[in-house]
This record gives sequence, structure tokens and C-alpha cells, in this order.
Amino acid sequence: MSTTTDQYQAVVERSRDLFLKKTRDYGTSWRVYRPVSVADQLFIKAKRIRTIQETGRQMVGDSISSEFTGILNYAVIGLMQLELSPTAKEDLGVEEVQQLYDGKIKQAGELMAKKNHDYGEAWRDMSQESFTDLILSKLLRIRQILANNGATLVSEGIDANYFDILNYAVFALILIGEGKHRA
Repeated sequence: MSTTTDQYQAVVERSRDLFLKKTRDYGTSWRVYRPVSVADQLFIKAKRIRTIQETGRQMVGDSISSEFTGILNYAVIGLMQLELSPTAKEDLGVEEVQQLYDGKIKQAGELMAKKNHDYGEAWRDMSQESFTDLILSKLLRIRQILANNGATLVSEGIDANYFDILNYAVFALILIGEGKHRA
């Protein structure tokens, strides 16, 4: 498990570094996203990965790795937006964003460790295509929950789906880093 934990931390640290640099460049412009907009941003990235996987071609230079990093970071945005009041200030300082980001990553890492224990690291034998499909499935669930005004009868909420999306993206990035999946 320590290898997985170390790899997980390395991936999220790179993603966090990029996120905080973009926060310095752009501020917290993501605060204007409504829940459906965050889901749509994730959807766009996952669909692009799927299109590249299916066609084997791409015309834009961004790699599959960079798209999975974007998915990871947009999932964190979604989680932060769920925590922050829609009426809260839009302009957050980098330090505040870092604390929020780190808190969500800590929760995601704890969830990953528990699920990874119970599932026996099954993700290591999964295809990149499966991670993409699982992410798309979770996004369709989020869209349906939003269409139901956030209500569920027996299912997990939006946050649980964001945490799963985040962890699937991390797993995909780990396997790309190991050379087992296309970058």
C-alpha cells in the first residue's frame, strides 16, 4: 500500500502545484461555475480522452495525461464549490484555496485507502478506457442528481461521485506514469 500511497501523493502534488499556479495566474475565476458547469467541464475533458482513445488521433496538443490532471483538478473544484456557499465571495486568496484543496485531497486520499484495501488494488489491472467510462458514468449520475435538485432516494450524493472521479483520474495518471497506459 505504501507504493500506492506514495504514487498517489506524487500525482496529487503535481496536480496541486499546477492548480495553485493557475490560481495565481487567474485568481479564483472558477468560483462563477454553477454545479452543472463543473460537471460539463469534467464531461468535456472525459469525452476528449474517449475520442482520442477511440480514434487514436488528436488535433490539439494537450495530452491524455493533461486531461486526466484537469479532471482531477475540476473534481476538486466541484468539491470545493459544494463546500463554499454560492453567495460567498468569489475572490479567494491562494492560501485559502490551498487549504480548501488540501482538505479535499486529504478526504479523497483517505477514501482511496479504504476502497483500495477492500478492492485489493483492482484498479492496477484496469484499462484506461474503463477509467474514462467510469468517469463519464459518474458525470451522468451527477447530472441526474442536479436534474433532481440534488435529491437522491438511496444513492450517494454529488460529492461521492466527485471523489470517485478524482481517484479514477489519479489511478489513470499513476498507470500512465508507470508506462502501462497511453500518455
